[in-house]
Amino acid sequence: MKIIEKSLDEKKVKQISLYKKEPSWMTEFRLKSYQKFIETKNPNFGPPLSINFDLFTYYKKVTDDVKNNWNDVKKDIQETFCQIGLIESEKKYLDGVGAQFESEVVYHNMIQELTDKNVIFCDTDTALKKYPDLFQKYFNQLVKYDENKYTALNGAVWSGGTFIYVPPHTKIDRPLQSYFRINSKNMGQFERTIIIVDEDSSLHYMEGCTAPTYTSDSLHAAVVEIYVGKNAKCRYTTIQNWSGDVYNLVTKRAIVEENGSMEWIDGNIGSKINMKYPCCILNGKGARGNCISVAVATENQIQDTGAKMIHLAPYTTSSIISKSIAAKGGNASYRGTVHIGKKAEHSDATIKCDTIILDDISKSDTIPKNIVENESSFLEHEATVSKISKEKLFYLMSRGISEEKAKELIIMGFMDRFREELPMEYAVELNHLLKNYF
Repeated sequence: MKIIEKSLDEKKVKQISLYKKEPSWMTEFRLKSYQKFIETKNPNFGPPLSINFDLFTYYKKVTDDVKNNWNDVKKDIQETFCQIGLIESEKKYLDGVGAQFESEVVYHNMIQELTDKNVIFCDTDTALKKYPDLFQKYFNQLVKYDENKYTALNGAVWSGGTFIYVPPHTKIDRPLQSYFRINSKNMGQFERTIIIVDEDSSLHYMEGCTAPTYTSDSLHAAVVEIYVGKNAKCRYTTIQNWSGDVYNLVTKRAIVEENGSMEWIDGNIGSKINMKYPCCILNGKGARGNCISVAVATENQIQDTGAKMIHLAPYTTSSIISKSIAAKGGNASYRGTVHIGKKAEHSDATIKCDTIILDDISKSDTIPKNIVENESSFLEHEATVSKISKEKLFYLMSRGISEEKAKELIIMGFMDRFREELPMEYAVELNHLLKNYF
């Protein structure tokens, strides 16, 4: 087992690169990122962050290599993924699966159909070694290491994540999936995901995240870069159920070319503080960006989530649908940006933010930033905040339904727009998670 923990410094950053047997340019990139991390302050927006960076384990490798057969994975790790249903889900629904445990991918499998179609689907560390030219072409191009403190930290200590390349004119019929598990106390996880969907191709990628509950904090600071080619389509579905001691500080961004389409389906159920704003840069004429998200905040949780849509080309369209639920003193807020630039003529953007607050001690804010820089485009923003209707409760309870069950039905109905976008097994899992929260 290889471990890098506590009090990160340049020597430890170099050690991570040495463990991974990386080329010199990556070691230099890590050191440059580490220096920017030291220099950069926390974001000046969102909830205040008080993070002790000397607390975390920054790298933990629990196996020597990536297995393609569950029977070859260490028994305790195999049992963990079995308990959360990943192994059964792979058999029933998926074309390929990657599973990351702590800092490294421990299992990866790809069916023959993907090999026949020349699809690359592997962990990001493997991509660096096997496809160096393709990797370097896209790595750190869309999300720069020096954008904020946490992109810099990711650049310094990144490990694992998913790399996908879908060649031109290639359709993948079933979703690909990766699952990320933080299993240790005070663990930091810093995966790096790069997805390229080339011209006239399509991909649905799904991501799940969990961690057990400890009495001290863990940190998840990932970076996702997605490239959607001309006439291509990408859907990225996430259900994160981090435990209540995890800081989830993630940067996700896609660039979409002519007539391409990017969809973020983003579920945020757990974590102590969650700051996540999936972004679409609509770079080509007729490009489309959509984000449908749900954020659930209960006791001692802050969900500061939303989306960003940047229109750079004419006839582009974007849609943001944000559903938030706050209960037991939680804070579930929407923070987003829509920017229609001068050259993005005849473009349309819609934002719809709906929040239910379940008691008098919970909180929700809507914090939009909407900019339109030409006269031929259209932007519409609608926001509602409400409590559970006493009339609806009375109606359901008059039909013999208990108050607890009635509230559950109302909440599930509120979530319908999000749930209908999920594959069946994810929708069932979401229902199960929500029932445990209320």
